[in-house]
Amino acid sequence: MIVGERKPFDEIREMLKGYKKVLILGCRTCVAVCMAGGDKEVELLGSQLRIASKKDGVELEIIEDAIERQCDREYMEPIREKVEQVDAVLSMACGCGVQFMAEMYSDKPVLPAINTNFIGVNEDVGVWTERCGQCGNCVLHLTGGICPIARCSKSLLNGPCGGSQDGKCEISKDVDCGWQLIYDRMKQLGQLDKLEEVIPAKDWNTSRDGGPRKVVREDVKI
Repeated sequence: MIVGERKPFDEIREMLKGYKKVLILGCRTCVAVCMAGGDKEVELLGSQLRIASKKDGVELEIIEDAIERQCDREYMEPIREKVEQVDAVLSMACGCGVQFMAEMYSDKPVLPAINTNFIGVNEDVGVWTERCGQCGNCVLHLTGGICPIARCSKSLLNGPCGGSQDGKCEISKDVDCGWQLIYDRMKQLGQLDKLEEVIPAKDWNTSRDGGPRKVVREDVKI
């Protein structure tokens, strides 16, 4: 899932300066799961903004809502009436949701309340960690299901660098060396011999370095 965190409150307030009526719009998928932008977070932010505005004597009317996905036109259309009523939308979706909202409602300022971090997993209660580098050319079948792009700090494809010590990455003793994880997994699978195969230099055209990407499924297009 996409993992994000709410922006600092002061930064959000700064963005809202000059607007008198704002829709705080949550997203009930990824950012709700990581407790950054679902219904509860919309309600909490709305209350904080009302209290702060009243305390400072600033006129600010808040409308709250949340939809299933802000990256899907199907769920965006029903809120059109609410969007038209406000001066700006404060989106609590990931960066995709904010941008798609801005595309659909091009005459309305759409402001981000979330910092989008990465694609990751819920490792423990309140702990999310990165797992996918979105490179567009998956090599997990060669590395025991552990991504060297996301888990190795240098995104190395053929083993660790010289900086790892005792299974930890040189950037922090709290970060596992991605290639140590790969080695341990391959050993567990009885597939260490596969690590002797050299993974060719990666074609980064499929990653973000190749420019904005697009996926078209002709079999499901209408």
